[in-house]
Amino acid sequence: MAEQCFHCGQKIDKERLLFDEKIFCCNGCQSVYEILNFHNLDNFYNINKNSGIRPSNENNAQFDYLDTPEIFTKVVDFSEGGTTLVTFKIPVIHCSSCIWLLESLHTINNKIKYSQVNFTRKTVQISFKEDEIKLSEVAKFLTNLGYKPVINLETAEKKQDKLDKSLLIKLAVAGFAFGNGMFFSFPEYVSGDDVWFHSFKHLFRIILFCLATAVVFYSASDYYKSAWYGLKNKIINIDVPIVLGIFVLYGRSIYEAVTDYGPGYFDTLCGLLFFMLLGKTFQKRTYNSLSYDRDYKSFYPIAVTKVDFDGKQENILLSDLAVGDRIMVRNQEIIPVDSILIKGEGNIDNSFITGESAHISKKPGDKIFAGGKQSGSILELEVIKSVDQSYLTQLWNKEAFKKFETGLDTMTNTISKYFTFIILGITLVAGIYWSTIDFEKMFQVVSAILIVACPCALALSAPFTFGHIMRILGRNKFYVKDTLTIERLAKVDTLVFDKTGTITENKKTNINYIGTEIEEFDLRNIKSLLKNSNHPLSKSLYDFIDVNDDYFEIEDFEEISGKGYKGKVRGIIYKIGSANFTAQESQNMETAVYISKNGEFIGKFIFKNEYRNNLAQLFQNLKNYGINILSGDNSSEKPILEKLIPSISEMKFNQNPENKLDFIKKLQDEGKKVAMLGDGLNDAGALKQSNVGIAIADDSNSFTPSSDVIMNGEKIPELDKFLKLSKDAIKIVKFTFIISLCYNVVGVGFAVSGHMHPLFAAIFMPLSSVTVVTFTTLSTWLRSSKYFKINI
Repeated sequence: MAEQCFHCGQKIDKERLLFDEKIFCCNGCQSVYEILNFHNLDNFYNINKNSGIRPSNENNAQFDYLDTPEIFTKVVDFSEGGTTLVTFKIPVIHCSSCIWLLESLHTINNKIKYSQVNFTRKTVQISFKEDEIKLSEVAKFLTNLGYKPVINLETAEKKQDKLDKSLLIKLAVAGFAFGNGMFFSFPEYVSGDDVWFHSFKHLFRIILFCLATAVVFYSASDYYKSAWYGLKNKIINIDVPIVLGIFVLYGRSIYEAVTDYGPGYFDTLCGLLFFMLLGKTFQKRTYNSLSYDRDYKSFYPIAVTKVDFDGKQENILLSDLAVGDRIMVRNQEIIPVDSILIKGEGNIDNSFITGESAHISKKPGDKIFAGGKQSGSILELEVIKSVDQSYLTQLWNKEAFKKFETGLDTMTNTISKYFTFIILGITLVAGIYWSTIDFEKMFQVVSAILIVACPCALALSAPFTFGHIMRILGRNKFYVKDTLTIERLAKVDTLVFDKTGTITENKKTNINYIGTEIEEFDLRNIKSLLKNSNHPLSKSLYDFIDVNDDYFEIEDFEEISGKGYKGKVRGIIYKIGSANFTAQESQNMETAVYISKNGEFIGKFIFKNEYRNNLAQLFQNLKNYGINILSGDNSSEKPILEKLIPSISEMKFNQNPENKLDFIKKLQDEGKKVAMLGDGLNDAGALKQSNVGIAIADDSNSFTPSSDVIMNGEKIPELDKFLKLSKDAIKIVKFTFIISLCYNVVGVGFAVSGHMHPLFAAIFMPLSSVTVVTFTTLSTWLRSSKYFKINI
């Protein structure tokens, strides 16, 4: 069994440190353990097992810009009298021990006065004294503890989360009116001939009228807007008959109270609207906390280091950057604008833009697009386009990235369209019939039909069902944007997968060696030489070679950009790089590192993507869907994919963002309902164009493009379960519609015959709603337990 780090709980691959009879994976984890124990905070590990976060090994100098006055002012919440308050976004906050540790910062560092965590927003607010500790030092301190703050344009704008309190207020008003309405109407039902009650009944009815009026004209206002919006678009949605039922029940109640015919149904009306608003609130709560619509601001830096022609460095806001300015980009930093490389050797990862997993070498004079990430030495760049005009920003602003939906074309509204016409037709016929027999009874019959036929149960069935389904999917790391997405998921018949980072692991590669056996003496020399390169293949190979990490002095080191490098180690000359660099013939469609010793070729390391586990079983389970693969990589792994997916429809390689978007359009033009699965900006256009866009994120805190669903990468092998549960959700909603319609058929039958009093109709109507809510709750739980482990 693999050993796990005592602090972060991650598997120990290479480095194994023993300290205080405990095992750690790196010096960072050991250091955090020492800090916590030194400050008597070792209870951190008792709160939640393996709850630590592995500290970042990145250069903390990246936070120095925070001390620049303009940027400091932009980032902090408050700064006066030497006291500063700052709120940092910490995406890796995930459990009670994280909260406990972050709220104990003042115990570890006495320069921090207090800290408070907001778990739902993943933020921590910290108070400190400016003359004792700098803002950059606070950020470094958090990073060293394993809680690296995210600081970018989006967080700096300090947009307040849009918490829609209006729905909660409307629910509260309806709840207040419902509770008090039941209280004031209770004597009406049980008083009999009580003289005291009869002397106050008119007062009680006035109070009930006032309560119901507030609910009808305020709490129910969203239903009127929705109904009007639907009618304006020539669609009779579910809210049209609901609005009709509300006003009939309200009008009938006023008529009875004014004519002293009866007490009316004010309390029932308040109760119905309370339960309907409760269902809507429940639905909204399931997806309010996730962000699906992201733009370039979510990963662009807030500031950049500007370099003057005399070499002077200055931190400025990204928004102040102008064409012609020179900036400095360090290792692992995002390039924020289109620019020209002036100094340094670029090793650019453009995977967000192109999808290609390989890094691109750049030399002075080359153009570099915004969105790339530098791996290696510091670069000096000259800005050629502003942030708003850069390629990456333009890609985000394409029309396909802005797919708008009305939300009117849903199953509920389709049924309600026919339901409304049928009920109105029945009411008209019944009204004409009873007007010829008993004109007074005609009003009673018409009122009873419209009250009992109010489609409240229909309106409740979809929100409650989809609300439960969204919650269950979310617990299994499949985060759905809204209920409309579940309906669209159920209709999908074609799946399009991006290859790199979606069906392959982001950080794993298969490395195979072909050649003569390499002695340990040479392996240790080669590993020393590999340590001098920042190329990603060199880094992967360095980790792959399992020998001691002894470092030997390198003589005559020389690197030729895009080809490879050579050097003398312990008297022997090695060359590491491409086939041509080592005087070999390259194999087409192969990613490999060739090695020669004293001019003699000894072998090559071949790199292949490592596919996620259980994919073969997944694609077998998806045999009823059309499966397509798109990739920005070359076609070297086509045979592997054909074996992995025997029923594959189409594979396309070397695809850029426009190619992917056009491919989705082509499928849709053929009448197919398409779900696209991708992980990077290069997939964003295709994700928005598709019927359902599913963004894959191995790290739930990492950047994901705008999408309908955010899915954890480890859950891809269970994709078929999510699709099946979506189909089951539609079946449950349809069954609840049948239950609701049965209630309506029985109720309308009695109402038309004149055997149902409006009072009984008002009681009968909420009974159907209670039945539907109970059924949908139980059925969604039972169906979900078939696919996932459900915690009660």
